[in-house]
Amino acid sequence: MAPVLTRSLSTASLASLPSFSLRNPNKAFNLRTAFVPQNGLRKGFTCGGLKWRLETNNRQVTVRCDAAVAEKEVADAPGEEFEYQAEVSRLMDLIVHSLYSHKEVFLRELVSNASDALDKLRFLSVTEPSLLGDAGELQIRIKPDPENGTITISDTGIGMTKEELIDCLGTIAQSGTSKFLKALKENKDLGADNGLIGQFGVGFYSAFLVADKVVVSTKSPKSDKQYVWESAAESSSYVIREETDPENMISRGTQITLYLRPDDKYEFSEPAKIQSLVKNYSQFVSFPIYTWQEKSRTVEVEEEEEPKEGEEAKPEGEKKKKTITEKYWDWELANETKPIWMRNSKEVEKDEYNEFYKKTFNEFLDPLAHTHFATEGEVEFRSVLYIPGMAPMNNEDIANPKTKNIRLYVKRVFISDDFDGELFPRYLSFVKGVVDSNDLPLNVSREILQESRIVRIMRKRLVRKTFDMIQEVSESENKEDYKKLWENFGRFLKLGCIEDTGNHKRITPLLRFYTSKSEEELTSLDEYVDNMPETQKAIYYLATDSLKSARSAPFLEKLVQKDIEVLYLVEPIDEVAIQNIQTYKEKKFVDISKEDLELGDEDEVKDRETKQEYTLLCDWIKQQLGDQVAKVQVSKRLSSSPCVLVSGKFGWSANMERLMKAQALGDTSSLEFMRGRRILEINPDHPIIKDLNAACKNSPESTEAKRAVALLFDTALISSGFTPDSPAELGNKIYEMMAMALGGRWGRLEDEEAEAKAADDNAANSDASAVEASETQVIEPSEVRAESDPWND
Repeated sequence: MAPVLTRSLSTASLASLPSFSLRNPNKAFNLRTAFVPQNGLRKGFTCGGLKWRLETNNRQVTVRCDAAVAEKEVADAPGEEFEYQAEVSRLMDLIVHSLYSHKEVFLRELVSNASDALDKLRFLSVTEPSLLGDAGELQIRIKPDPENGTITISDTGIGMTKEELIDCLGTIAQSGTSKFLKALKENKDLGADNGLIGQFGVGFYSAFLVADKVVVSTKSPKSDKQYVWESAAESSSYVIREETDPENMISRGTQITLYLRPDDKYEFSEPAKIQSLVKNYSQFVSFPIYTWQEKSRTVEVEEEEEPKEGEEAKPEGEKKKKTITEKYWDWELANETKPIWMRNSKEVEKDEYNEFYKKTFNEFLDPLAHTHFATEGEVEFRSVLYIPGMAPMNNEDIANPKTKNIRLYVKRVFISDDFDGELFPRYLSFVKGVVDSNDLPLNVSREILQESRIVRIMRKRLVRKTFDMIQEVSESENKEDYKKLWENFGRFLKLGCIEDTGNHKRITPLLRFYTSKSEEELTSLDEYVDNMPETQKAIYYLATDSLKSARSAPFLEKLVQKDIEVLYLVEPIDEVAIQNIQTYKEKKFVDISKEDLELGDEDEVKDRETKQEYTLLCDWIKQQLGDQVAKVQVSKRLSSSPCVLVSGKFGWSANMERLMKAQALGDTSSLEFMRGRRILEINPDHPIIKDLNAACKNSPESTEAKRAVALLFDTALISSGFTPDSPAELGNKIYEMMAMALGGRWGRLEDEEAEAKAADDNAANSDASAVEASETQVIEPSEVRAESDPWND
């Protein structure tokens, strides 16, 4: 029996086939080869790239050999592990030149480190009181030296041992505060102190923003030795040595000396600059911060008078004294204002809120209102918000998202006030306040909020609390407070109707307008709706440029007659704001200066009869005016005026057209497109309209009637709030009509005739006199010359 080989066998594979012999074909089949393992054929085996197996079929034994793909078991070889390497000089260069936006933040970072050191000591001293020793109170001192160009920042905190110096300052991005917090969290009995500020371990190196060299002298209460750490800005190494000079010894804490760069020496070594930076960034650090400042005081000194000849010197007690101003240097507390938002709002008096507002925002007026709250949940923060006592004096600050009115703090350290509308919408940019949180996601430079989702949550809560504060003022018994608020910031809230559709329900109850029934006092929309008659289905408004023009507008006549109240929108933003609201308490806003005004109590039969009676007049007037109007119809809104020009339902009103034309950068091409169609409505009860109706029936080609229609249209154009295309042409028409109307009244024609006759008589007499004079003055020429003639030759 020959073995069965597959066609995939190659010649090379056949050379490696194992040999076999068939001893007893009826009993057994054995392969004797060194390549065949024991019991190999039963299970099959692979050899030389061939797969051998034994098959039995109908008492026939077949040894089958197939070409096999070698199944290589690739074992994961143990790789060599490497650690990331960093070029220290390049990393330091990135920290110094690319991480921070402003050089001045170096002081914020170093003061925050000092505060953390004091916090750690205070925390550890609870279980180990001996750590405090006799080193004095927990404080921070900053001493600039303009002469030597240095700044020294000292604290009486926990200090550092030599190992901690290597671990914290010698390892970039190694935060000692983070390690301390981690250890506290692992020890559940102690808990964690959320007052610690440090997070990233790079704040210390911000000192090289302004310094060429930094020297750190530190003494830990856990060690008997004091060590000095020193490094230069461009160096990739540092030096640690033990302090042996007795004059430089400190009892506890850390002292950092910055040797300022030549370019920054004059700016940051000035005591006034240091004072302002501390007040801006570290005003609310929980430990006292003292700065070295120049002060002055008045002292009395004795005048030195030289005795006159022959006089004895006066004794010291009898000498004259004078007052002089003496200058001296002393420590001054820089952060005397306390973070009022950290206290319980029930324990803070109104005067304290007002005082905090004036100091923090440099204001001289008390705020109109304030709110103090804390939020918990996904984002936890505390905040105090204020409504200023007056609007900004500069028009550029109105609705400006970059007003820097919201100051963001993280653990009482100032982070930023430049958010460009991220924390507050533009229309609430007048609100001032502080926001403080312990766990905001900041970037490494602690200048930018990282997660937009967190910012959105904060913004939503701040806006809601602001509306609650404004609503509380509007509902207070003192109506003058909200009146003052509305006079100063009403335009901001109206802007919110345009930009923030999601908060319409909060904004609309705060809106105030003058109305046809309340021209002296502002009215809310709630009051308007409450005063509406049952038959009134809409909120009516009229947009004009002033209360006077609104009061005398022809659109109001029928509504006033029916005792329907109308809102007066007299500010440029009003009409756009109302159009964005559209409805309030299921009542639609309706512009009474537009077509299809429905007042709800029309007599349909009478209206139909009137319309039929004046159909011919409407068509005749439309024929005279041509494309100046879309159509002419009988009005339902007039009672005393002869006519009015209304806008189409979907176009600009007269007020909006006026505003768009006044835009400095307006597009004139869009004016024709957006300008609504104009509809002339006539009052059938007015004498002028009745006369024109008779003229159109009896003398439709009358020049005077046509001239009256043209003047009627131009007059309606002005009274309805539109601007005539040619004011001079309109003026000439008025002059002509005035001349026709006056027509020689008050005896003017008789006087003119008498004057004309007298003028003619005078002219005739003067002509006759002129003729006579000309005849007598004729002189004949003569050759006779007198002897005394001066012209004689």
